[in-house]
Amino acid sequence: MPPSAERVRTVEVVSHGDPGVIAGAVARLETIATEAGVEIVDVDDPDLAVVLGGDGTTLRALHRFLGTGVPVLGVNFGRVGFLTTMSQDDMEAGLRRAFAGEYRIVELPTLEVNVDGLEAVAVNDIVCGTSTIGRMVELAWAVGGEDLGVLPCDGLICATSTGSTAYNLSSGGPVLMWGLDAIAVTFVSPHSLHARPLVIPRGLDLVVRNETRNASARVIADGSPIGELARGRQATVRLGERRCLLALLPEMTFFHRYRDTFAS
Repeated sequence: MPPSAERVRTVEVVSHGDPGVIAGAVARLETIATEAGVEIVDVDDPDLAVVLGGDGTTLRALHRFLGTGVPVLGVNFGRVGFLTTMSQDDMEAGLRRAFAGEYRIVELPTLEVNVDGLEAVAVNDIVCGTSTIGRMVELAWAVGGEDLGVLPCDGLICATSTGSTAYNLSSGGPVLMWGLDAIAVTFVSPHSLHARPLVIPRGLDLVVRNETRNASARVIADGSPIGELARGRQATVRLGERRCLLALLPEMTFFHRYRDTFAS
């Protein structure tokens, strides 16, 4: 998508919870905004949301503005900052450009999970895993209504393209380019030599059923527990209808970030 042609007039700030991490950053942002004629607001529909933090804070902002049409732009005050578009040292120059409308937007897909009628949305991933450390669970899984068997493991990760570089990657799953409309399905410590990650497209539901005797499995969406699966209970995961909007400076591509984070 080409850079926006519209100047930013209002921004909302989402910052790291530890004031020590962003010491002085809010004052710097206020100065830049004042010079650019941008108003800092606390409303549901600003022109742009600016994150002062790392990937966790950016993820929180993406949840906050999910489905609102508000793009989220990150200044990295964290460790990795894979989803951010500028470093804290480049904050002044980068925000001046963004406030002038010099940014592009990437649409990020989400996941929906249903556990016994309870629904949740995830930006990164949905995990169905063991509730007891050191004990495997036996998970049956099916895609698009086709049974794919039962596998003993520590868990199963369903990741969006956004979350493919998180828990999914550390468990040997594939990296999906930002915005790719697919789910990466990866088993955690599978008790099998033949378990392989799988990428499935929109339109196919993934159903995970707990087949473990005398043990429950836990369903977690973006790190938050959603529910427990007793034996015979199941969770259904699919790509969501709503999308997040990630704002990036024009030169900050997925491969730029990938190279700096994983290939160097």
